[in-house]
Amino acid sequence: MLDDFFFRAVLGGIGVALVAGPLGCIIIWRRLAYFGDTLSHSALLGIALALLFDINVTLAVFGISVAVSMLLIVLQRRASLSSDALLGMLAHSSLAIGLVVLAFMTWVRVDLMGFLFGDILAITPLDMVIIWGGGMSVLAVVFIIWRSLFAATVSYEIATAEGLSPDHANFIFMIMMAGVIAISMKIVGVLLITALLIIPAATARRLSSSPEQMALFSSIIGLISVWGGLLGSLEWDIPAGPSIVVAALICFILSVIPLPKRQRTR
Repeated sequence: MLDDFFFRAVLGGIGVALVAGPLGCIIIWRRLAYFGDTLSHSALLGIALALLFDINVTLAVFGISVAVSMLLIVLQRRASLSSDALLGMLAHSSLAIGLVVLAFMTWVRVDLMGFLFGDILAITPLDMVIIWGGGMSVLAVVFIIWRSLFAATVSYEIATAEGLSPDHANFIFMIMMAGVIAISMKIVGVLLITALLIIPAATARRLSSSPEQMALFSSIIGLISVWGGLLGSLEWDIPAGPSIVVAALICFILSVIPLPKRQRTR
């Protein structure tokens, strides 16, 4: 069954959607959309270095994403700039450096469009192992630190007073974000990863009554987006990554359409 490219694409997309749901909720609650964008932009630098030194692309992207996260922490403590200014600088600088490195590697043919917008239909069995192995590891860690992570999101002071180690939880969250960026790259590409994290979570927020319910609904909406996007890609012969994001956007639009009957009931 794994020889069927469409089945691999669906299974890989499901693996990414499951892990992107809870982390996307944290991003929405903390208003960290620009942080996700910064890590996704830095992924291109990881790709360039992987090709330059002939190492695994996923590991290189993960390493660069972690390095950018740590650099952000250092700059926040030492530079007299706002977080959004630092994020913007890191995002565009890492993207530019990655493009410059790729431009110098004239001996390597690079499918830049595939890296930028994803190539989910080209997922290999090894990619499946990476996506599901990495994804399930991230979900397990999220489950373990969920209380600390949510408490730090609500109030850093309260989390500290309760002995929940918010700094430790925040550090682990950054590492997990780097992991999700690395394993999601093959699905939707470096430019659309943040959309897959944010749009299902934003949709779930309108339909949920508790944080845990929002995390669950976000993953489910991500699954629907993957399935709908892949069907649309197969039907109309359009890029799969952008199709998945458009499907997620349609889910969000449907969630904001007012339903008079439901409103009267409320």
